[in-house]
Amino acid sequence: MKKRYIFSFLVAGATLMASCTKNFEEINTQPDKTTDELINPNYFMSQAQITFSQTGYDQLLFQSMWMQSLSSTFSYYSNGDKYVYGGGGTGYFNRTWNRGYQALTLVDEMKNVIKDKPEYANLDACGTILRAMFIQRITDLYGDVPYSQEGQAKSGIFEPVFDSQKDIYTAILSQLEQATAALDASKATPSADLFYGGNIAQWKRLGNSLMLKAAMRLVKVDPATAKTYAEKAFAAGTMQTIADNAKVMTDANGNTSSNSDALLVTDDFREVRWGKTLIDFMKTTNDPRISAIAEITAGNGRIANEDRTVPGNNTASLQLGMPNGYDLRGGSTDISTAPGYPGATPAASGTDAPAPLGKYSRPRLQVYAERTSANFIYTYGESELLLAEAATRGWNTGVAATHYANALTADMATLAQYNTSAAASVNAGDIATYVAAHPLVAATALEQINMEYYVATSTTFDFNETFANWRRSGFPVLTPITYQGQFITGQVPRRMPYPTTLVQTNGTNYAAAVQRQGADNFVTRVYWDKQ
Repeated sequence: MKKRYIFSFLVAGATLMASCTKNFEEINTQPDKTTDELINPNYFMSQAQITFSQTGYDQLLFQSMWMQSLSSTFSYYSNGDKYVYGGGGTGYFNRTWNRGYQALTLVDEMKNVIKDKPEYANLDACGTILRAMFIQRITDLYGDVPYSQEGQAKSGIFEPVFDSQKDIYTAILSQLEQATAALDASKATPSADLFYGGNIAQWKRLGNSLMLKAAMRLVKVDPATAKTYAEKAFAAGTMQTIADNAKVMTDANGNTSSNSDALLVTDDFREVRWGKTLIDFMKTTNDPRISAIAEITAGNGRIANEDRTVPGNNTASLQLGMPNGYDLRGGSTDISTAPGYPGATPAASGTDAPAPLGKYSRPRLQVYAERTSANFIYTYGESELLLAEAATRGWNTGVAATHYANALTADMATLAQYNTSAAASVNAGDIATYVAAHPLVAATALEQINMEYYVATSTTFDFNETFANWRRSGFPVLTPITYQGQFITGQVPRRMPYPTTLVQTNGTNYAAAVQRQGADNFVTRVYWDKQ
């Protein structure tokens, strides 16, 4: 049967060749072949934006619990909760790396397609801004990484050098300044932009705000450069309202939120809770966001605790964060031995079982379990907090107290953007009352600003940024977890080790980076994270 088909194909091919050689080139040109002329380069932008925004397990397994924003007794999360390998262990090192470079590759291809095409000048500038955004997350987590030779496989560079983080930040600041200045609202705008729908004024504010964030990373290691670029960003115009929040709205057509997808896994839903460090802090300030973000199981027993269809009780006074470092194994680290353990919710029937975590607060179902929701990347409130800190340091970035008040208001209002139900809306009157009762105090300004940054980035599930800003600012003050079999002891991790595959795929440049930066482990600090 196979021989007959092959023979027929060869005969047909020979006949075609014999009768049509005068039109050989035309016949052998694939009519639907994809070329640069047939590709709409705008689609690369939207795909890069959604790819980068989908963090999910990339940050939930490590950063979220290193920062004690979340907590879990589930062994899969022991990587972050207890500094003990669980699940895929070292295999998880590559998650942020792979996603970041996947997004960068899409932007690189977009820029290749539009090269020497002036009609795409704005799209090209936006691509440069996205590249800076993407590489900052990667370098903040790992340190020295490929950038100057990244995305050049078509040119034969398959083993790119690792640029020093210092050089990467120099490039980021320069590129953001140039690309943002080049944006021109009188020219064609991006047509598939998931952030702002092609609004150039908002892109300019994003570019300046990213320049501010990059500048503020350098406050410990290069305060002069930090001051220069923070002041440039402020003068050029940063984000103005929560409408400027950089976020991607996911959808139900194959692009559901990876955060909600993760939390809706049965074990995750049952055992991932808000961390005690975060909820305790919010309760000490009577933060009105508590009832917007947290709930306890509405009913008793394991069945109710695993029911992902019934909203919980979000009464603020009932919310309780779970301490990190505990399990459900019945030994000395069982959650039942934790100080202040509230007890399990009892079984609701003879076929049910108690729920050991039923009285601890979980991320609110109507907010964080909605698959069609926002993936937040960078917000107006974060930008205002950074300006407040810069002003506190005496830099020319406006009035610190005003920026801080703006940030508090914005951070609370931002939660309503999670999904169309606005389930996380905080009453405007409650926001105003809270802001009035919590003015910025000069003596404690840096702590106030950065603790709010902690709350803001934790409640928007931007734990990559929570981790970066903690290393930069020292807030919140965290007590390291003690547990048997840890990969780091006596301190909270400061860095993610490189993907283990790099030893085989780019060994020479990997080794050079390790020699320059320090041991490839959780202890070594990146360039800007100095004592």
